[in-house]
Amino acid sequence: MTKRFFFKSAACAVIALASLGAYAQDALSRVKAAGVLKVGTETAFAPFDFIKDGEHVGMNMDLFAEIAKEMGVKLEWVLLPWEGVFPGLEAGKFDVVAGPATITKERMARFRFSPPIAEATVALLKRKSETSITKPADISGKAVGAGKATAQLAQLKAFGDTLPGKVDAREYPGYNEAYADLAAGRVVAVANSITNITFVAQQRPDFEVVKPAFGAKSYFGFIWRKDADSDKLVAALNAAILKIKADGRLASIQKKWFGDSFDTPNEITQANF
Repeated sequence: MTKRFFFKSAACAVIALASLGAYAQDALSRVKAAGVLKVGTETAFAPFDFIKDGEHVGMNMDLFAEIAKEMGVKLEWVLLPWEGVFPGLEAGKFDVVAGPATITKERMARFRFSPPIAEATVALLKRKSETSITKPADISGKAVGAGKATAQLAQLKAFGDTLPGKVDAREYPGYNEAYADLAAGRVVAVANSITNITFVAQQRPDFEVVKPAFGAKSYFGFIWRKDADSDKLVAALNAAILKIKADGRLASIQKKWFGDSFDTPNEITQANF
């Protein structure tokens, strides 16, 4: 064996072993080694994530900044349409979905969720000038908007099935488009979580929330992959969120974006729908 061949072989072995070591690391170890937590989200879901003056802002930006401090890492945001968020997580394009997503039975079977970070119960937003809608059941036989592939759309359709007139549930790629159609009178209402639409109504004096909420009591959470590789990362992320909740930082962030704070359970073991 020549010296050149020996050193070349040794170098290849070192590279191979390093690659195997990196592959053998769990998700938390990879995040810590890179010093970066990759977070996937959309930016058309105010006040959680939205674009203001060309900048990505919202509750999730503030909360994940605190999570990153607790974990000693930086954040890398991956922005994409909502329908691409779950496939992107499963494909490993990012470590966590900020979303957030309504915690449902179907999603709990597919993913793991963080401790709830806000209420997600579904209600209706309407124009103040729309006198035909004074309670949720008044959408019977009318056109109502909701985001495509959302739990809010699913609950709107389920609620519509209980009414005497079929609800025309119109799907939108994002809620900004739904609100634009609401303002233009192309739909009589938009179904979204009461936290989202309360924020929108505060920004838009021509809109108001229809009370009471019509959906099942539900909560928002962040989403992790359901695999052994993610176990330690999920534990670290959940611990960070619970610490932020316990010391009052979560309540402060809620007040900033919703105008109030509210109680949420530390864990959801069984979703209501």
